[in-house]
Amino acid sequence: MIRISQLKLPAGHSKTELYHKAAKALHIKSEQIASLQIRRQSIDARKKPDIFLIYVVDITLNGISEQNCVSRSKNKDVSIVTERPYQFPKLGTKALRRRPVIIGSGPAGMAAAIYAQRAGLKAAVLEKTGISGGQVLTTYEVDNYPGLPEISGFDLSEKFKEHALHLGTEIQTAEVKKVIDQGTTKVLNTDQGCLEARTVLIATGAHHAKLHIPGEEELAGMGVSYCATCDGAFFRNRTAVVVGGGDVAVEDAIFLARFCKKVYLVHRRDSLRAAKLLQEHMLSLSNVEVIWNAEVKKIAGEEQVEQVTLFYNKENREEVLPVDGVFIAVGTIPDTAFVKGLVGQDEKGYLIAGEDCRTSVKGIYAAGDVRTKALRQILTAAADGANAVTSVQEDLLTL
Repeated sequence: MIRISQLKLPAGHSKTELYHKAAKALHIKSEQIASLQIRRQSIDARKKPDIFLIYVVDITLNGISEQNCVSRSKNKDVSIVTERPYQFPKLGTKALRRRPVIIGSGPAGMAAAIYAQRAGLKAAVLEKTGISGGQVLTTYEVDNYPGLPEISGFDLSEKFKEHALHLGTEIQTAEVKKVIDQGTTKVLNTDQGCLEARTVLIATGAHHAKLHIPGEEELAGMGVSYCATCDGAFFRNRTAVVVGGGDVAVEDAIFLARFCKKVYLVHRRDSLRAAKLLQEHMLSLSNVEVIWNAEVKKIAGEEQVEQVTLFYNKENREEVLPVDGVFIAVGTIPDTAFVKGLVGQDEKGYLIAGEDCRTSVKGIYAAGDVRTKALRQILTAAADGANAVTSVQEDLLTL
């Protein structure tokens, strides 16, 4: 089976046009396509009023070698795939006895699983949602992961998962409710029962704090973003608003100023919490404007962000501001409640751990966005996964 990614067609296209586009990517005739299945469809509304649909499709051919066809295409978005029907994991039939356990299956968890399998540790991965990927799944396009430019967050997550499964990683659907430290054994209470582990790697990540206003959920990924580093380049020569007043919000405004023709920083107070040097840098930029004593109360648009409604809290009035993108930087919340009181945390709930990913409890490790660190990116999360497994290997000699 052949998979083609990034097939781009205008909204309202016909089925015939989709087949023609796929055939063109493979340098064959439409009639030579035996079957075409849409695996994923997303909307690209970055250049309004033009709306496009982006497809990932799987194709079988009539009487043509798929391998030869892929080779001739010389297209990075064309590849051979093997269909693997999803199999629900069998839970409770076999006890996990003192195996290393990885909690979470985002980039940190999957990288750790890959390194653990290569080291012969036979780690088990627990994922509460049953869907691997974490926050990456909500990213329309990842353009800063080395070697994989312009890949969608979904496709990158699938590559992580496929690599881990190829090496024999076992992924189980279970939500960890509590971890109990019994010295050389850790007991994990989950919604599927209890299991024991020699070591536990926490890679549960963090979720972005939200404004909880109309339009935020509806337009997420269509102009509403929580990561300027991830999505800023998509707003070149456009107008964006950043919501927040801390270091991250100011850094986002500075970063966006490289691409956007205009950046508004909206803050509900008359002073910022960000470091003085950051503030001075931002305020020196001619295309950045701070809107003081204001809150974003509503985000609106048809299929893409078009405007926000501001409320000026000292003047008690509202104003509509036309924008193309909204970057929300009001903090992140680490998913660490299940180890509260057990593992050392900072004032925001992040697990205190260094580059070796060791926490305050021997045999418990933290990797990715869940731990204290300066930069939270897909690449740094994956690096944490590798570092954590190295620490596990060293510590298993003495545990």
